[in-house]
Amino acid sequence: MSRFIFLLLFWLPVAAFAQSNPKTLIGQRTFTFHDSGRRRPVTTEIWYPTTEILKKTDQAFSPIIRQYTVRDAKPTAGKYPLIMLSHGTGGGRLTLEWLAQALVQNGFIVAAVDHYGNTYDHKIPLEFLNFWNRPLDISFAITNLLQHPEIKPVIDAQKIGATGFSLGGYTVIALAGGQLNYQNLTTYLKTTGRKELEIPELPGLARYLDDSTLLTTSLRPPELKDSRIKAFFAIAPALGAGFTAKNQFNQVNKPVYLVGVQSDSIAPVKTNARHYHQLLASSQYYELPGKTGHYVMLNEANDEMKKAAPIYFADDASVNRQQVHAQVAALASNFFKNNLK
Repeated sequence: MSRFIFLLLFWLPVAAFAQSNPKTLIGQRTFTFHDSGRRRPVTTEIWYPTTEILKKTDQAFSPIIRQYTVRDAKPTAGKYPLIMLSHGTGGGRLTLEWLAQALVQNGFIVAAVDHYGNTYDHKIPLEFLNFWNRPLDISFAITNLLQHPEIKPVIDAQKIGATGFSLGGYTVIALAGGQLNYQNLTTYLKTTGRKELEIPELPGLARYLDDSTLLTTSLRPPELKDSRIKAFFAIAPALGAGFTAKNQFNQVNKPVYLVGVQSDSIAPVKTNARHYHQLLASSQYYELPGKTGHYVMLNEANDEMKKAAPIYFADDASVNRQQVHAQVAALASNFFKNNLK
């Protein structure tokens, strides 16, 4: 997909193609945090309940179908559970806004990060393979949000959850305490699983698997579990081949819900979502049936954008993306409501 199309889709965060009938007005704000220890920005978008009314500038056009949000609005007073959101490979913090908005409608604050170097507009091949940086981004953003003078007062720090899609699904599992075996994963991706690394977001990624910096870090990966997070919802999680034994989940002691996609060609359920569920006996599992594909989890676009970027935005005729989003959002909302008490 061209850079121009991506800019249209993902860098018009205040725009909307269609307005829903919201129960709650949604505020939206962008923070730019900087992790000096890892020398990387952690740009973070938050959505939250507000009572401020929409401005004219909040109601511009975009090819993405979304509810209008009030840019930089003041949050409604109160304490709200916080849900952290991790995007998929080569995506961005706005690519699952449908889920963020649905969660806000159900009483949550949502914060999504850009995983540096692994976004649609900034691609660093090694950052597509530095899987351990993603959970660290989420933890860093939590720390900064809980210290921010305007946001801290409206977050219930005892009620934090995490959700993510694709590589973001793995990110959630790592935050829960799942320990990836990078050597097993690398062997799989070089052999029978090579197809899973040939992604449209960055073709030719497999040739970077032998990079010395990756191999060195993979032998002694950092601690990724974040005990502040109390519930984990992973959508079409990737990297399942890096988990081959149940003891890799010994540190997972909080609720985990896994969503698989039956016709997923990017993160096939057999080696990913179903596989995780088999190893993590305590997890809940739901699989979307039929010809629902991997990218159904991205934002819904208008007809012109479906034609311009069919890989990401056009689904099989039997699939209704809006209905899939509603179903997954309901599963996520109920899961977090039941487990963040």
